[in-house]
Amino acid sequence: MENIISNEINNEEKVRLKLTLLFFMEKMEISLTKNSILDICSIENDWISYMDCVSIIAELNESGFIYKTENAENDELYSITYAGRECLAQLYNRVPYELREKITEYVKNNKLSVKTSQEYTSNYVKNEDGSYTVTLRIYEPMIASPMFEIKIKAPSRQSAIEADKKWKRQAPNVYEFVYENLVNTD
Repeated sequence: MENIISNEINNEEKVRLKLTLLFFMEKMEISLTKNSILDICSIENDWISYMDCVSIIAELNESGFIYKTENAENDELYSITYAGRECLAQLYNRVPYELREKITEYVKNNKLSVKTSQEYTSNYVKNEDGSYTVTLRIYEPMIASPMFEIKIKAPSRQSAIEADKKWKRQAPNVYEFVYENLVNTD
């Protein structure tokens, strides 16, 4: 008997955690990498334990409440589905009010930086000659392949790191300059 009650309590808690993740994803309104979800929900905010979050992502994906795509860098991106929104609309009050407020406040304060970190990506690899190739990309939301990609050669690792940092701030300006100067919009 005690085991059954314990399982029911655990199931109720699991439902609350799933709804918490759905609530967060709906508030964000963008596709999120698995790492972003884990970092935000488990590490930065402790809304869901890391291990629970990993299993909940898989279960919600399997049940059709979220779906997974991959971008060109093979990052898994997750988005809430219509079924996930419908479920949340019916049961959102099972997420405690205080937690909903915390999530809403977090999203309000951090949505742009999370979006930017996922839309403006960069990486670098060392070349045989000791230089580094830096790949800079811009993604459109909900599209797996980059809408803009440029590769540059940096003379040192420090230069590659600096390009990576600057890209996060300068990507929109670089894209605008290239587009306006190379694409005929007449």
